[in-house]
Amino acid sequence: MTLVTPLAGEDPTNPVAAQAPLRPVARNRFLGSAPTRHGILLGPGLLLLYWSVLSVTGFLDPRTLPAPWTAVTAAIDLIRDGRLQENLAVSAGRALAGLVFGSAAAVLLALISGLTVLGGYVIDGLVQMKRGIPILALIPFMVLWLGIGEAMKITVIAIAVFFPMYIQTHTALRAIDIRYVELAETLRLSRFKFLVRIVLPGALPGMLTGLRFGTTAAWLALVVVEQLNATSGIGYMVTLARDYAQTDVMLVGLVVYALLGFASDTLMRQLERYVLRWRRTLGK
Repeated sequence: MTLVTPLAGEDPTNPVAAQAPLRPVARNRFLGSAPTRHGILLGPGLLLLYWSVLSVTGFLDPRTLPAPWTAVTAAIDLIRDGRLQENLAVSAGRALAGLVFGSAAAVLLALISGLTVLGGYVIDGLVQMKRGIPILALIPFMVLWLGIGEAMKITVIAIAVFFPMYIQTHTALRAIDIRYVELAETLRLSRFKFLVRIVLPGALPGMLTGLRFGTTAAWLALVVVEQLNATSGIGYMVTLARDYAQTDVMLVGLVVYALLGFASDTLMRQLERYVLRWRRTLGK
């Protein structure tokens, strides 16, 4: 068995790499310019500018899509009434509960499937089969089994979160460099130390990527489940506005969903950047 010493800065499981100071990232000529802190706001800002110009010049019919300032005015009225924050709190609670349950189940099953041969045979095949079934096709069964209450809504969101989280974590586990596994065998690490020192650092990038996709999936599933006999939440507010042809309120709901998705993804990016600050990548 040949052991190859990893390079400094290559992986946190290498004690030399963990102690070595990281060099400052030089500007990469392939990217054109150095990344800026708020550069991610450029795309949404251009979209808002384009939308505003079309609204002011009359190219965009307000009956088709209200102007941005109309959405702002409607949002202020909803906040004064207390409706927006009340429904937002309900929706955020559902999404968070589904994200927690779905992520926990995905990580647990990915560990069993990724680190044991029998677990891989039993679990991974079932997961791959389920991936071919759209989440919308499961909703009638979920309503039949769990009713139309909060349990059904959170379960659907958790299922939507489960798959990207499982796939990314499982892939990261199977991609752990065999050199580190051989090193753990040579050092006769216990099962617990193997998990903490080899598996967790090796799978962490994939787990965080899965969490990002899972967070987005939670918001998408939330939009669907809140259309099903909900009595609260942003989806309920949008559905009620649709019945009364309140396009401004419907637009507020869509903007809130978009902002929630953008904010949660930004938060996950920052979390990933902080946790994986030892890793040098093209985007840093």
